Amino acid sequence: MIGKKIRLERIINRKTKKTVIAPMDHGVTIGPISGIIDISKTIDSIRNGGANAVLMHKGIVSQGHRGYGNDIGLIIHLSASTSLSPDPNNKVLVTSVEKAIQLGADAVSVHVNIGSETEAKMLQELGEVAETCSQWGIPLLAMMYPRGERITNENDVEMVKHAARVGSELGVDIVKTNYTGSPETFEEVVEGAIVPVVIAGGPKVNTNKELLEMAKDSIEVGGAGVAFGRNIFQAKDPAKMTKAIAEVVHNNLDVEEALKLL
Repeated sequence: MIGKKIRLERIINRKTKKTVIAPMDHGVTIGPISGIIDISKTIDSIRNGGANAVLMHKGIVSQGHRGYGNDIGLIIHLSASTSLSPDPNNKVLVTSVEKAIQLGADAVSVHVNIGSETEAKMLQELGEVAETCSQWGIPLLAMMYPRGERITNENDVEMVKHAARVGSELGVDIVKTNYTGSPETFEEVVEGAIVPVVIAGGPKVNTNKELLEMAKDSIEVGGAGVAFGRNIFQAKDPAKMTKAIAEVVHNNLDVEEALKLL
């Protein structure tokens, strides 16, 4: 499994064992929103800020490849749905592990909504992708969210820790999931997941302080980092925002000090 270990070091800091990932797969889900129009410029900005990896769909890899500056890890997202669909929670595979390897990916990711009507199919596909990743030595990140008609609170600790555990049970290397609102409850998620857990940012938060506090609290109870999309690439200055988040994640910088970087 040396190949997987080498690739994991391209998306996770080998010293801190933490990561700052910038998902940029929103173009499929909700369209060409601000921040992901000029992909190359955005990636350059967040890499200069200290992000460890970007996450995107296969079709924009060439647009995002800069050919200059410091390198940044690449995670190819394998699944998708749109907000216009009759069932946006139904994520389907739109590419393969093999194609991601051809594109130069360091890792791949799959989205699963636990509690949705199509959960069974998504779980089946996750299990199959995990086996393919094991065969090729490619790290697998799974976006594991409690989401569906039966889910009344997507941040409920019982729901989130169940979703996170499903990912590790099926062979993923990193779980991305919702923050549960407090360090005490999120610690339960981390302990139950077994594999590294990074928190999702979701829609843009009200204040920068709120975002940094969420990152700080998750790290202090064993979280492995963050996967913030819109809160990074739609920031007034993505490079400065990434820098502030990275200092909190990797160097345990105090929130008030991190805010000064903005």
